[in-house]
Amino acid sequence: MNAFNKLLTSAAFGLTVLAMAAPATWAETPPNMLVIANRIDDITTLDPAESFEFAGSDVSRNVYGKLVNFDPMDLEAGYQPDLAESWTVSEDGRTITFTMREGVTFHSGNPVRAEDAEFSLRRAVILNKTPAFILTQFGFTPENVEETIVADGNTLTITTDKRYATSFVLNCLTATIGGIVDKELVMANEKDGDLGNEWLKTNSAGSGAYQLTSWKPNESVTLTSNPDFYLGAPAMERVVVRHVLESASQRLLLERGDIDIARNLNPEDVAGAREAEGVVIAEELKGRLMYASFNQSHPELSKPEVRQAMKYLVDYEGMQNAFLNGQYTIHQNFLPQTYLGAVDQNPFSLDVEKAKALLAEAGVEGMEIEVGVREAQERIEIAQSLQNTFAQAGITLNITVGTAKQILGRYRARELDMYLGAWGPDYPDPQTNAGTFAYNPDNSDAAQATGLLAWRNGWDTGGLTEKVEAAVIESDTEARATMYADIQAQFQETSPFIIMFQQIEQSALRDNVTNFSTGQAITNASYWQVTK
Repeated sequence: MNAFNKLLTSAAFGLTVLAMAAPATWAETPPNMLVIANRIDDITTLDPAESFEFAGSDVSRNVYGKLVNFDPMDLEAGYQPDLAESWTVSEDGRTITFTMREGVTFHSGNPVRAEDAEFSLRRAVILNKTPAFILTQFGFTPENVEETIVADGNTLTITTDKRYATSFVLNCLTATIGGIVDKELVMANEKDGDLGNEWLKTNSAGSGAYQLTSWKPNESVTLTSNPDFYLGAPAMERVVVRHVLESASQRLLLERGDIDIARNLNPEDVAGAREAEGVVIAEELKGRLMYASFNQSHPELSKPEVRQAMKYLVDYEGMQNAFLNGQYTIHQNFLPQTYLGAVDQNPFSLDVEKAKALLAEAGVEGMEIEVGVREAQERIEIAQSLQNTFAQAGITLNITVGTAKQILGRYRARELDMYLGAWGPDYPDPQTNAGTFAYNPDNSDAAQATGLLAWRNGWDTGGLTEKVEAAVIESDTEARATMYADIQAQFQETSPFIIMFQQIEQSALRDNVTNFSTGQAITNASYWQVTK
């Protein structure tokens, strides 16, 4: 059983209805419209070659078809044919040839062709935006894509630089960057050789169940159904995702029927919503991790003893049992529970005296650092808890709160002393996290490898980069799992990261909403199968 199947068959954390009140007698939203409250201030672009945030990925999941994809009603099956109806693999394992599905059209009415798939993947590599590493890790470069990504009639052939597990390559193609765009429409909107990037930030050119009607930053995203979607027209003809920051506001909107789904309720409001008429609570173990990290250009934070000390200045249990209750579980490794190679050792706990001894060993007697935090309730509360425990060891933690765009911009520019935020896997393979937390082949500022968390924190990984490279090409599954376990053991002891929690997402829904999935391992919501 592969890691993805393990995740989906985990009995303890499947998508489970936990509480159901008496049936609702009314609903405010129309029967053919889905209204969701969610924090969407992290969206910076809707171009699938550039989008790399949670809320943006939700949009892309519903707008763009991919060569292979996941069926939200059968996630246990793993990746399935989508715009490619089949594929073959060469004997040397380096070349995959996809046969495109006939009769599928883009929202524009243009046919979906192998040429569009060729353009989309080449474009993502050439633009080289933040998520490009998902493709370039296979040896694709702007200089070689004309030879390594090639359309021929109704087939598309991709050739990697060496043999990888086919499942690894296909899992990567399910990521947001694998979205296939309408070449004719995109190039009609190209400006100054940008391959349509500026236009696609706020427009769509997909073939999925929905097309983008509007995105109003920090306000809403509106999607309109595609009646010609090859899997059938969605029941929800319109989807509106409203940016509602406060948990209490989301709950109020849900309970009076103004929205169908609230995705960011805190534990207190979840408990209250359980008692509300016509509301159900569902929960699902996500791949998303909550972590803190330290900039290694900082003269004190780069000391090994200081990095280790910080891990003993976190009140893991206190937070889990208080304001994170039911929504996060302690997890101190970069591979989420149930992934291939995941380990459950959580060796760190709050130990101020041990932290003080490590700081003294490093010659550090108090310091002042800035932590950047997105304007989200639980993250601010985590930062405040850290502020309190750090102070007990003589460290002043100054909290800077901003929008996701503001904080992520500074983090990716290596400007923050410390970052506190979340990370979700892009595809259900251990490389998705190993290849960003513990991989950094070029630590120079010029590399601009903003998709790699190790790079963002200026950490050269201390030899883990080479171990990650070895693990990703290991063909024996058991041996590969052992390699990732070993990488994580070294990572825990030496890295500038504090992995703290794994998310259990609790969604509150009106009880007439069925078949809503937040994606489990792939962490992308799907709307086209939803009914009311």
